Amino acid sequence: MNIYFACSITGGRYFESAYQAIIAALLSDGHTIPTAHLAESRVKALEAIASPREVYERDITWIAGCEALVAEVSTPSHGVGYEVAYALSIGKPVLCLYQEGQPISKMISGNSHPHIQVNQYHNTAHAILIIRTFLSQN
Repeated sequence: MNIYFACSITGGRYFESAYQAIIAALLSDGHTIPTAHLAESRVKALEAIASPREVYERDITWIAGCEALVAEVSTPSHGVGYEVAYALSIGKPVLCLYQEGQPISKMISGNSHPHIQVNQYHNTAHAILIIRTFLSQN
């Protein structure tokens, strides 16, 4: 399955180890993740090469081509919020995950769109289980 993974870059990297575990699990399950580089510690340097317009056009194309969007939303991010909304607007199934105890935007937690699922997780193994269940249903 082609999965767009969304996570915070400029908003903070506190949950980077969770991003890395999620990406590693999805790749080991045989999924294609065009945004796998977002989990890397050097992501800011990698993304600095592209202009804002190039990133926007690339990411919109990737979202349009994906079969599902999985977003780790524990850290607030304008970009992730935009990606979630865009994916929903074009009919993509979306899973938003956040670490237990982290406050998240009510625009995410209160969203009643039929294609969004919002779940909290206790640890990365739990997050991966939630993702695998979500993907098996979509």
